[in-house]
Amino acid sequence: MTHRTSGRTGVLAAALGAAVLIPNTVAAAPAAATTPTVSCASGKAGLAAKLQKDITAAMAGRKGTIAVGLRDRGTGTTCTLRESTAYDSASVVKVTVLGTLLWDAKKHNRYLTSREVTLTKAMITQSDNNATSSLWKQLGVTKVKGFLTAAGMTQTKPGANGYWGLTQITVRDEQKLLGLITAKNSVLSDNSRAYILKLMGQVVSSQRWGTPAGAPSSVSVHVKNGWLQRATHGWRVHSVGTFNGAGHDYMITVLTQDNSTMSYGVTTIQNIAKAIHKDLIPTTSAATRYAPTTSPKEAFVAVPPGA
Repeated sequence: MTHRTSGRTGVLAAALGAAVLIPNTVAAAPAAATTPTVSCASGKAGLAAKLQKDITAAMAGRKGTIAVGLRDRGTGTTCTLRESTAYDSASVVKVTVLGTLLWDAKKHNRYLTSREVTLTKAMITQSDNNATSSLWKQLGVTKVKGFLTAAGMTQTKPGANGYWGLTQITVRDEQKLLGLITAKNSVLSDNSRAYILKLMGQVVSSQRWGTPAGAPSSVSVHVKNGWLQRATHGWRVHSVGTFNGAGHDYMITVLTQDNSTMSYGVTTIQNIAKAIHKDLIPTTSAATRYAPTTSPKEAFVAVPPGA
């Protein structure tokens, strides 16, 4: 049975059973707002300073702990903030699970089975947790670690005891993964990369929030999001996305925690994304731009009870 994300906590909990345990906790109080420093560099005159100013402005007054990564191949631009700070992955790790499966299949010179195709599509486009748990169990942590090593994702630590949603991720490693997905390399085949991008481009509308906010209509959007509430650090809300077209090729990762609600974290991410898209691809105010859903939803991630 495929479990779609209805946003009804009780229904989801009952439907997904013991595999998805939702901690009965009160969100932690958000951390005090600070003025973090974003570091940017660019081969295009003036762009680094503009991005640094506008991303900082987008975060002004926002509570929580925010980590940001931007890479634009076309202009040789990068921006980073807390790139090595570890966060619980929530469903963002599902892209890593898919990468591991495709990397392992390539090693054994085989195609995905029809079962694997069904599971991977549900895992990425609907953020289906049962599908993810099946693939995580099939692969095993050893293979996941093997992929992480091959990908150079040395800061990522797989979740223990089947709790893939507690995998520790960083902006640096997520940007490395997005880089592998979007350019020819020896880790993932061209067909594998195309498959990952295809699924990330078909995410259901209720989960197309986050980094796509404000993206111009001239670029294709590929996204994977995740959120998770725990007893410490409140809500984790994350979004990774790649954007390609009209002479542009860039990727954005925003990881957050200490959010009072899921929607608060979504707003923080989308404020940052809008600033980035606007600076990279300035358009007139009348231009049609990609608008993410106004009602973000996602399946609840498997975590230990009371964690």
